[in-house]
Amino acid sequence: MTKPERDPYTGLMTTGHEWNGIKELMTPIPGLVKFFLTTTILIAVLLWILFPTWPYGPNYTKGVLGVDQRSLVQEVLVKAASLRSVWEEQFTTTDMAILEGDPDAMAFVRMHGERLFEDNCSACHGLDAAGGPGFPSLVDDQWLWGGDFETILETLRVGINAKHEDTRYAEMLAFGDEGMLSSAERQAVTAYVISLSRPDELTEKQAGRLAEGTELFAENCASCHGEDGAGSRDVGAPNLTDGFWIYGGDANSITATLRHGRVGVMPYWEDRLTEADRRLLTLYVRDLGARD
Repeated sequence: MTKPERDPYTGLMTTGHEWNGIKELMTPIPGLVKFFLTTTILIAVLLWILFPTWPYGPNYTKGVLGVDQRSLVQEVLVKAASLRSVWEEQFTTTDMAILEGDPDAMAFVRMHGERLFEDNCSACHGLDAAGGPGFPSLVDDQWLWGGDFETILETLRVGINAKHEDTRYAEMLAFGDEGMLSSAERQAVTAYVISLSRPDELTEKQAGRLAEGTELFAENCASCHGEDGAGSRDVGAPNLTDGFWIYGGDANSITATLRHGRVGVMPYWEDRLTEADRRLLTLYVRDLGARD
């Protein structure tokens, strides 16, 4: 520490601090910095006066403007509810076939249905609704229970194998785990199932087991999937004669399904989505298939 002195080069006083011959100058704060600092303080004080600011005990200072964020949010909610009531009544009371033929209504469906689908359905069926392993595609024509308005709407309401008292039930039995079919018998059924849609892919060994597989299928599978394997929408049994598979249509996947069974779950949405939401979502899903 040295005695403060005036610097001969800048004319400024030193602070008395010196490091290795370098002396610190008593440099004044630039005027622009003082201006902005003062302005910031004044604005802060003004905001403290005008708006809710300081907490004290169980409450807080309200500010002379009396701004209340809760009131503002409540106003927004009331306005949103008012706007919603207009389309909600339309989608609750108007026949869905009429709505599907109304370009303005469908423009609304495409805009708001996308949000509903992404929030509630895309986690399982995918953003493009094309499904995936264990989850059916919603953009093809292979509906397990039917793709008409009322059927889709009811599936959304009660779900499949869900906790709703009116839920739809569908289960692929575990023929292997339950000891109903041996390994060799399951392989024979697998060969027959492959022959329903892709007979040209059968190996020589599989082709030699078709007769046995046909008989076993009739005894164990036809009651749900039909004698021709085309499925049944009454019980949600998939069609085995097309190229659409939920769990995979290769020999290993079919054999695994026969051994362990399948019990897919579709949540029910009656408690979470309003009837208007479910009807809008029904129209949106049907429109996705139509666009593809």
